[in-house]
Formats: sequence, C-alpha cells, structure tokens
Amino acid sequence: MAGISQDNKRIAKNTIVLYIRMIVMMVVSFYTTRVILNALGVDDYGINNVVGSLVSMFSLISGSLSGSTSRFITFELGAGNKEKLRKTFITSVNINIILAIIVTIAIETIGVWFLNNKMVIPPDRLYAANWVLQCSVITFAIGLLSVPYNASIIAHEKMSAFAYMTIFDAVAKLCIAIAIDYYNGDRLILFAIISLIPTIVSQIIYYIYCKRNFEECRYKILWDNKLFKEIGSYALWAYVGCTAGLMKDQGVNIAINLFCGPTVNAARGIAMQVNGIISRFISNFTIALNPQIIKEYAANNLQRMHKLVFTGTRFSYYLFMFLSIPIFLEIETILQLWLGEIPAGTILFARLVLILSLVDIISQTLIVAQGASGKIRNYQIAVGGILILNFPISYYLLSKNIFPEVTVIVAIIISQICLLARLLFLRKMIKLSIREFINKVYINVIIVTILSFIPPFIIYYYVTDGLYRFITVFITSVISSVIFIYLVGCNKQERQLITQNIKNITNKLHKSKND
Repeated sequence: MAGISQDNKRIAKNTIVLYIRMIVMMVVSFYTTRVILNALGVDDYGINNVVGSLVSMFSLISGSLSGSTSRFITFELGAGNKEKLRKTFITSVNINIILAIIVTIAIETIGVWFLNNKMVIPPDRLYAANWVLQCSVITFAIGLLSVPYNASIIAHEKMSAFAYMTIFDAVAKLCIAIAIDYYNGDRLILFAIISLIPTIVSQIIYYIYCKRNFEECRYKILWDNKLFKEIGSYALWAYVGCTAGLMKDQGVNIAINLFCGPTVNAARGIAMQVNGIISRFISNFTIALNPQIIKEYAANNLQRMHKLVFTGTRFSYYLFMFLSIPIFLEIETILQLWLGEIPAGTILFARLVLILSLVDIISQTLIVAQGASGKIRNYQIAVGGILILNFPISYYLLSKNIFPEVTVIVAIIISQICLLARLLFLRKMIKLSIREFINKVYINVIIVTILSFIPPFIIYYYVTDGLYRFITVFITSVISSVIFIYLVGCNKQERQLITQNIKNITNKLHKSKND
C-alpha cells in the first residue's frame, strides 16, 4: 500500500509541475500565434502549416519510434534490469540515427518533387516554401535524434526537467515571433531559419542532462541484433498506427490544400493550435501517468494497471472537458481577442476539432495499456486499418466540393469505431473488461459532459453577446463542471479522497495563519 501511495503522489507531483509549465506555455503560445499570423499574413501562415505537414508525412516513423523507445526504456526500469536498460538506450540511438538518414533522403527527393509539382502554392511564394521544407527537414532529423533522451526523462519521471525545456522552447518561439515582426525582408524564410535555433539548443541540453543524470544514457558503439529486432519489430507495427494517425491529420491537411488552398489551411491550422494548447494540458496528466501503467504491467500487476487505465481515462477526459466547454461556446470571442482578424471557417473548424479531441482522449490511456503488452501486430493492423480510412473518405468528399469541415466529422465517427476495436483487443491482451469500461468510463463521461454543458449553454443562448456573457459563461462552466465531476464523475472513494485533501489544505492554511 505504501508503494501505491508513493506512486500516486509521484503522479500528482509530476502533473502539478507539468501544469505550471503548461500555464506559462499557453499564455506564451497564444500571444506567439497572434504575432506570427500578423507578421506572416494568412497565406504565408497557411503555407508554413501545410509544408510542415508534408514533412510530418515523411517523418511519421518518428512517432512510432518515440512510443517504442519510451515503452522499452520504461519497461526495463520497471523490471529492474540495468544492463538491458543500457543496451536498450544504445540500440534506440542506433535505430534513430539510421532512420534519420533514410527519411531525410526520402524528403529531399520525393518531398521536394511533391512540393514543387503538386501542392497549391502561389508561384511567387514557392521559393520561400522550399526554405520552409529544408528547415523542417533539419528540425525533424534533430528531433528524431532526441527521442531516446526524451524517453529516458519521461521513463525516469523527471518531469521538472521536461517542464523547464518546454518552457524554454515556448519563450524562444515568442522571441522569434517578435524578431520577424521587425524584419522587412521575406519573413517566412527568416521564420523558418531562426526556428532551428531552439531545436538545436534543446537537443544539446537534453544530451547533457541525460548523460549526467542517467547512467544508461552514455552512448558507446554497441550492436545487439536481438534487441534491434525486438525494438525494430515493435516500432514497425507501431508505425502502422502512426501512419494512420498522420494520414488523418497531416494527410487530410494536404488534401484540403489541394482542393481548397492555403487560406483554409490557415483556418484549420489555427483551430488545431487552439485544440493543441488545450490538449497539452491533458498530456501533462497522461505523461505523468503513462510510466506507471507500463511499470505495473512489467510487474504483472494487472489489477492495479486496470485501475490506472480507468481512472486515467476519466480524469484526462474531465480535464479536457473542463477547459473545452467554455472555449467551445465562446470561441468566436476568444479568436477575436486573440487574432483580431479571424480567417473564414476557423470557428466551425475549432468547435469540431474540440469535439474530436474529446472523443479521441477516451482512447489515449487505452493506447498506452496496449503498448505496454508489446503484442501490437494484430492490434495495429486492425485499428490502423480503420483509422487510415480518414484520408480516402475525406479526399473523396473534398473532391465532391463538400465543405472542408466535413473532414473533422469523418474523423469523429471513425474515432468511435476505433475505440470499440481497441476495447475488443485489450480484452484479450490485458484482460480488460469491456462492460466495466463502458459503465465506469464511457457512460460516465457522457453524462457528466451533458450535465456540465447545460448551465453555461443556457446563458450563452439567452444572454446578449458581450464581455458580460463571456465572463458569465466561463464562471458558470467552471462551477457546473466542478459540481458534476465531483457528484457524478467521481466514485465514493475518490470523493472521500478529494474531501480529505481539501480539509488537509484548509487546516494547513489555518495553522499557518495562526502561526
């Protein structure tokens, strides 16, 4: 029991550290986006967004490698095998170096051809777009090499270091945004070039930190065929899922460019950024939780693992819902205050993307649990096969001149089908009860969402647009969400724990005041 209590405290502490980081990042990111949009203009902002998507299409394997590396390092930490942990890190570095070279060559050939011959870019901006592509390639390669170091920090649950580095990245991007606003030449080219600086500096700092703090992170020439095949095979099948996910996001973004042009890419890009900032709040909780899920599986403690999955899914959803309801209702006012001029289509895109993230987040902890088992081939073939349908269906609808926001509606429907498929696989892989998940998680979060949404929606619907409604909707949303999460979303044990913690904090404050 003491060990479990200590693990829970570690999760809570790491989550708090990451949330402090996220508050700073959110404020900085919102302002940075406004400065960049104003400095670049809608078209150049859209070009930067879609060319970055093109690189992501080619670098999709880095996502599978990141998850694979994190899984294997965390698993060996949980198993306590220091020698294999060291070999795992070195093998991961070797794999990332090889793939960085391969994917860079692919981008420099196929990617350059596709950009210059197929994408819808104004002729006078094609030269700048090529600069964006080249800088994105360098960013990708450096990011790929940093994967084993980031995975080690997360596996060791040293979230304060992770938080400091992401704050540095956000502040650096703000400085870049301010700098380009004073530049009189081609701002898109300058933005692409100087954006490399924080990426390079971050990689150097990660390398130094890991080498000093984790004994396994000291690279030397070593080749382990068995481990290479083990990690490589896992990454290969994870690659299927990453391919499907990137086709859903970046592939659809390129399809929108082909049929609708960079202006719509800008609208979608802003919507995705609003969603991304909120999503990073939730990732703080899941980043702190995920190592515990994998370590419990490594220790063969499935009961504790199931509890973490259920609790993690509910509370990651509640955290996102808590933030997304007022933003969903008042998105037009927020965008007006944030950007000044709102690109056409941004409001509907933003609302639909928020809904998509709410349904997607139910699967996030399940994905971690699935990866912990290491048996992912059949899972990735089935779920990845369903997920990749986003691209051909969206492409077909766009070719028929259907409004571009329909691509998000397609993604919402497919997300629910994938959730069912994940549950069916996890029933066999880790003995997870589908009935228990539906009753304790799925139905629960739907009921809490509906109840929490009604009070602020009534105010939004009946009160005239303005600052008074904006403030009232946010306050009402916070109050209703807290009440219904506590009364309906939490079980009896969780309510008692929350009440006890509030009493402890109150007593400490009262004692401090008397002293």
